[in-house]
Amino acid sequence: MNAPAKHPRFSWRLCLALLLLIPLIALAGPAPEAGKKLRVGVTLHPYYSFVANIVGDRAEVVPLIPAGANPHNYQPQPDDITRAMNIDVLVVNGIGHDEWAFQIVKAAGRTESLPLIYANASVALIPISADQDGAKVVNPHTFVSTTAAIQQVFEIARRLGELDPPNAAAYRQNALAYAARIRALRAEFMTRFASLDLTKFRCATTHAGYDYLMQEFGLFVSTIIEPRHGVAPTARQLANTIEAIKKANVRVLFAEKNFSLGLAKPIEDATGVKVFTLSHITGDTYSADEFEVAMRENLETLAEAVEYTQQ
Repeated sequence: MNAPAKHPRFSWRLCLALLLLIPLIALAGPAPEAGKKLRVGVTLHPYYSFVANIVGDRAEVVPLIPAGANPHNYQPQPDDITRAMNIDVLVVNGIGHDEWAFQIVKAAGRTESLPLIYANASVALIPISADQDGAKVVNPHTFVSTTAAIQQVFEIARRLGELDPPNAAAYRQNALAYAARIRALRAEFMTRFASLDLTKFRCATTHAGYDYLMQEFGLFVSTIIEPRHGVAPTARQLANTIEAIKKANVRVLFAEKNFSLGLAKPIEDATGVKVFTLSHITGDTYSADEFEVAMRENLETLAEAVEYTQQ
């Protein structure tokens, strides 16, 4: 007579646990081959900096589009499709700043096979109505910020660890070290802002790209000039903007570095506001330190603008 089976509950629980793990493994995506570095694609300059600091020399960072391209109105090129065919994962903004990336992925035949890391998955997004048709959208410029940048760094590191388990611990440690530097940068300027009277600050911007940066220091934008990035306002919109600036007693106008100075000049001449420039971190080169360098410049500019309003 056969002896009764032992620990039947354990067997059922083990089977159930294995069944539950199957979809999680499938969602994680393919791990890199043994001895081969993960090839991590990125859509924007800040994400190059984020990923480069997270992975160090344990993975390769591959920009999806050329360094000098303007991501606001980018048109996919054949070389982009080739790059999309040869990466293991792609880090995307996914909330309006890199819609062209999904066209590239589709053209490369990777819609089902390429894992995507949505950098903003854990970021509290700011809603705006910046579309000419009045459609409600969210502000995609989360990377022009320190707080939201840190949240994205941790999200990217977590997802990369899932895709590349042998290096997960290193990615976490690198992310913590990088986030600490960004926090130190923010703290440096928090101290500087603490001595200023922020109640006197009123500003306009040429583009809705600085809300995340402003809110970190308790600042707000009074009016936005461009209804859509890269689209000059009509004569009526420009006249209304000038009038709004005058009524709101705005003394500062932030223009986008390398793009919006031509638009800002007529406003400056008509209203007497002082123009300052901020970077969207879309430079000519991809580098690990680009985000920190650009954000230090932005914070310095923001502090100078606030100090100007104290006069």
